[in-house]
Amino acid sequence: MSDLRALPLTFRALFTSFLILIGLGYLMALSYLFLVVVEPHQKNGMGLIAGIDMKYHGRPDSSRLEAALRGQMADRIDQADRDRILEWVRRGAPQSGYESVKPIFASRCVACHNPRSGLSVPPLDSYAALRKVTQTDQGPTITQLARVSHVHLFGISIIFLLTGAIFALSRITPWIRIVFVVIPYLSILADIGSWWLTKFNPVFGIIVVISGAVMGLVLACQIFIPLWEMWLPSPWASDHPGRDPARAG
Repeated sequence: MSDLRALPLTFRALFTSFLILIGLGYLMALSYLFLVVVEPHQKNGMGLIAGIDMKYHGRPDSSRLEAALRGQMADRIDQADRDRILEWVRRGAPQSGYESVKPIFASRCVACHNPRSGLSVPPLDSYAALRKVTQTDQGPTITQLARVSHVHLFGISIIFLLTGAIFALSRITPWIRIVFVVIPYLSILADIGSWWLTKFNPVFGIIVVISGAVMGLVLACQIFIPLWEMWLPSPWASDHPGRDPARAG
């Protein structure tokens, strides 16, 4: 099998376009993670690990609504209105006090948080709906974790199949290539497995961060090295075409 530099120009253009877009997609995913998980919790004096813990373990000492108002929804409502809602929630969210906070939800929340919006967010358009999110936050349900897990297992595995296949054509030392095509799949298992573990014990939140970092580092290598080899001389080439034992047979 020929090396990347020897591929026809059409294939090099195809692989280059794919790798660049995958890299941009990953950067967008990191940006989303920062805006949704990291930044809102930083504003409340919480670090990345604490944000991960809250996302998957919940806050048994806090309601889902309070966690959202202090986290990812903190910038959607002003301080005075937020304090009024939190004060009502901490009193047990009694129906007798609903009328005092109903206008806040109507003006700030209901546009998105209603059954007709088509968004996968809880409705906040009635007292009955609010009661469900003012209860203690236990994190995502088993059903929700199963749904998200299978989507990520399928999707990320396919991405690494494609980037790994291109990377496998590089001239990096064969054993390094083997390590770099296997590690992403181990990281996926560790990452998604730690979601489930963090659900029951927040101490596993650090594994989510570590496995995600390893996954990102390997993806960067699987993108950068083939791009370099397709268009520039590779100073790390370990062999010559046709003499690669990893490609034999």
